[in-house]
Formats: sequence, C-alpha cells, structure tokens
Amino acid sequence: MQTFEVTGANGITLVADERGPSDAPPVLLLHGGGQTRHSWAGTSQTLADQGWRSVTLDFRGHGDSEWAEGGDYRLVSFAGDVDAVVSTFDQPPFIIGASLGGFTSMLLAGEIHPGVARGVVLVDIIPEMESAGSHRVAEFMSAKAKEGFSSLDEVADAIAAYNPHRPRPSNLDGLRKNVRERDGRWYWHWDPAFAGGGEGIADMGPSEVTDIDRLHAAIAKIIDDGIPVMLVRGRVSDLVSAEGAQRFCERFPSVEFVDVSGAGHMVAGDRNDAFTDAVVGFLNRHSDV
Repeated sequence: MQTFEVTGANGITLVADERGPSDAPPVLLLHGGGQTRHSWAGTSQTLADQGWRSVTLDFRGHGDSEWAEGGDYRLVSFAGDVDAVVSTFDQPPFIIGASLGGFTSMLLAGEIHPGVARGVVLVDIIPEMESAGSHRVAEFMSAKAKEGFSSLDEVADAIAAYNPHRPRPSNLDGLRKNVRERDGRWYWHWDPAFAGGGEGIADMGPSEVTDIDRLHAAIAKIIDDGIPVMLVRGRVSDLVSAEGAQRFCERFPSVEFVDVSGAGHMVAGDRNDAFTDAVVGFLNRHSDV
C-alpha cells in the first residue's frame, strides 16, 4: 500500500491510499460523512488482490486530509476535490461512493464532469432519503463533535448504540483510525464544522443533498451517457427504505440493484463479504479485466 497526497479544489491537501498494480484500471472509493479512507480497507485490499488499482480517499475535513478553510463542505467542493484526484489517473475510474461519497459521485459524474467515471456504485444512498434516518445520522455526528469522549470505551459505546445490529468491538484499537486523542479526550477524526459544529456563518455544509430534483437530473445524465450504475442497499438501512429503493429503480430501470441482508447504512462495515462480492461482480461485468 502506498499513501500519497493530492491537491484538491482551492489548494486543499488530500490524503489517499493506493493498493494494487499502478497500471491497472482504477477504482476510487469514497467514504461517508464522518468516516475515513480506512473504512474501505477490506474491500480495497480485495480489489487490489484481484488486479485492480484501488484508491481510497480521505475527503476534505476527514481523516488525514486538510480541514477546509471557512468550513467549506459544500457538495460541489467535495466533487471538485474528487475531480482533482481523478485527473491524476490515466483512465476514467469506477467510482464507489457510500452516503456522502455517493452524493459526491452523482454530482461529479452527472453535472460537474460528465464522462469522468467508467461506472458508479451508490452505496446505500439515493436522492430521496428517509428523513428519520438522515436526522439520526446528523444527531449522531453532532452529539460529541466538539466535546469529544473520555475514553475509547465511550467511543465504542456510542458506535454500538448507533449500530445496535452490529456487535460492540471487543478490541478497541481499530477505533484509533476514527478518533484522535487531544488533551486527554478523544475526538472524531473530522472537522466539527462539517457537522455544523464550527463557529460563524462561514460554515458551508453539503446542502445540495436536499435538492432531490438536481440529484435525479445528475443520475439521469450519467445513465444517458451510457455509464453503468449500481445501487447497493443495506436491507436494514434506515436511510434507504425498500420502497425508496424500488421507486429509484423504477425511475431508472437500467440501474442494477443489490439488497445486502444483515447490513445497515454502513453496508461495507456490516457485511463486507457480501458487499465486496457485489462490487466485484459489477466491475467484472463492465470491464475487460
């Protein structure tokens, strides 16, 4: 694995990991809000082992990437960053986006830079989110954004409460990739301004995610350009309902759909085996690898 830096929109420094042959077809994996590139580690390694150039990116304000000046976390800015990363590739990548990463993929490939992607995988995200689920995500992210946690055990308790269908981790070392210790307390490894925890009116969140018509138009453009799209839903997701997924697939009949049993919104983390199998199948169907 190689870690590298890329200059994103407005000069922001982004950090990414690359696995697999550098001359192989690229797959770019984009994490959800409040996550880091490490959430893709298992899937990324499997893709690399199967001959893909697998790249995982820390979004601006997340993980090891730079925090955005003025709290600029608009979706167009995330998309601009990803466009800068893709510009370093020698061919269009498949883009796999979870939650925020999925929204970013829609806007980038369907509006800002059509043709930038070879294929798009949306991981448990569609324009018509369930409001209760989206509010639950927002509440979880903002609850401890500024005050932090007293211990890794407290972090694990918070995650277990948010994901009751997932066993509470007994080994807490993995949490160190999602939090950082400062002055005896543990804080999420992302900018609090992203979740509205910053100061002043300069904070700009990804409000475009509420513009359903704009996002539907972006997806329509992707499909009209002949780019394959797949939706992967966690069957116990509270953000993408079964009815919502059905409406989405009826609106866009060419979209491939996989419903992963036993998985919630964090599909890759809940059922990495089933998720990765679905992704590999999609890549193989739409490539010469």
